Amino acid sequence: MFNTLKILYHQGKQFIPDLRTAKVPGIFRGRPEISLEKVDEKAFAEVCPTYAISINPVRIDLGKCTFCAECSRLYPGKVCFTTDYRLATNERDRLIITEGTLSPVSLNPDIVRKEIRRMFRGSLKLRQVSAGGDNSTELELNASGNVNFDIGRYGIEFVASPRHADGIVITGPISKNMAEPLKITYDAIPSPKIIILAGTDAVSGGIFEGSPAIDRSFIEQNHIDLYIPGNPVHPLTFINGVLDLLGITS
Repeated sequence: MFNTLKILYHQGKQFIPDLRTAKVPGIFRGRPEISLEKVDEKAFAEVCPTYAISINPVRIDLGKCTFCAECSRLYPGKVCFTTDYRLATNERDRLIITEGTLSPVSLNPDIVRKEIRRMFRGSLKLRQVSAGGDNSTELELNASGNVNFDIGRYGIEFVASPRHADGIVITGPISKNMAEPLKITYDAIPSPKIIILAGTDAVSGGIFEGSPAIDRSFIEQNHIDLYIPGNPVHPLTFINGVLDLLGITS
């Protein structure tokens, strides 16, 4: 008993009471802010290994960004990564951050399918598929259900069978070997169903974009309900993104 009390004293309270206002450590890299400072834009863009930076004006595509922060290390006056973990959206273009813009990434409520909030607001079961993922985002999704974050308090859970699911969470760039299993899993989920892309690899292909070893036809053929960037995705980013999609404010 005394050993348990000692552990509680040293570790403090791990449970996060409010996931909507929780703060993350300063080491976390969230939404970047791009200043209007003048730099050699061509050289600046060439720093990015995934071509997430474009110029005229300078922009960073969070769907391609690996959050390596090399751009902010070499150009500290131009880019600063904040601790804002609210990065999820339902429009791909909203993941593009433009210089001089401080607006947070947000959902467009006007295009959320009505059946999503009508049917899944109180209970949402998700089937996760690692389509060539490196297990980093997969680990973070698993952490979203632990005692710290407890996504289950909102009725959101991961299930083992697609036949028990309301939607699918895709991680990884979708390798050719996983393209067909992914489609089979999705087809097994009863309608209506949602699709969530979790992680940079899932959103754009990440460092594997353009590789002949991946097959992203599934993304092109289906409507994506939620894009969640990150490398890997932080549990707070995932949870808040799903809550926004469901229209749960607290």
